[in-house]
Amino acid sequence: MRVSGFSIIRNGIKYFYPFIEAIKSILPLCDEFILNVGDSEDATLEAALALKNDKIKIFESKWDMSLREEGRVLSIETNKALNKCTGDWCFYIQADEVLHEKYFPVVKAAMEKNLNKKSIEGLKFKYRHFYGSYDYYQDNYRIWYIAETRIIRRNENIVSWGDAMNFKHKDGSSLNVEPVNAEIYHYGWVKPPDRMALKRIDFNKLYYTDKEIEVFAQSPQQGYDRFGHLKKFTNTHPAVMQERIKQGNWDFDARLDSQAPDWIRKISVFLHPVTKRIKKLFNKK
Repeated sequence: MRVSGFSIIRNGIKYFYPFIEAIKSILPLCDEFILNVGDSEDATLEAALALKNDKIKIFESKWDMSLREEGRVLSIETNKALNKCTGDWCFYIQADEVLHEKYFPVVKAAMEKNLNKKSIEGLKFKYRHFYGSYDYYQDNYRIWYIAETRIIRRNENIVSWGDAMNFKHKDGSSLNVEPVNAEIYHYGWVKPPDRMALKRIDFNKLYYTDKEIEVFAQSPQQGYDRFGHLKKFTNTHPAVMQERIKQGNWDFDARLDSQAPDWIRKISVFLHPVTKRIKKLFNKK
């Protein structure tokens, strides 16, 4: 069994992405790792080259930042990396995602078990979304995605789709995937507040018009504004994240005291689709 890891990154240092940690987190499971480094305004390329690991194969790409249709540039660049993979399985890790080493055995076992089951086209992971600091995570499953496919079988008919959050067949049909009992730790919402504001404004350029971005940039809440469903994290972070966590030096108020009790929050989350439809109906009138 041969496994290819792959990812994309652009301006990783500018936007405080843990992309080095992301790569290191799955490297022990991979025979090679393909990294697409976009034309950056910082030392992202130098940081990647400094890894100096024979498994890692880096190539540079000029990203077309004019593409604003649902973040399509991200899947285009992801597919460039995917096309260079040579493994039986291709393990995609985004620049703000990290796999805890405690999941290595179960992930490897899932790949081995399904290697010759050609009907299984991918493996889907659960997600934990950290928010504001490394001490808190979001638990509203209606708002935050709870699972995504991150390992796919190498097949020319399987491609990254949309804004690179998912994989599909070239005709847009879904893959037949199997869940794996492992979590991806998502750190994309853990940054110093000023970096978060900058990242949110610039990231929106992949989706919205200049006028829409200008309105968002003037909002006083372009940093952290998603409160009300945070939980204290009491387990361990991946070993590759320990040094980065030690260097975290910003303050973050999770506002837990102002949250509704858990039982009320769970009911509101459960009823969210219904209340959303009701609000939509009233707004039409």
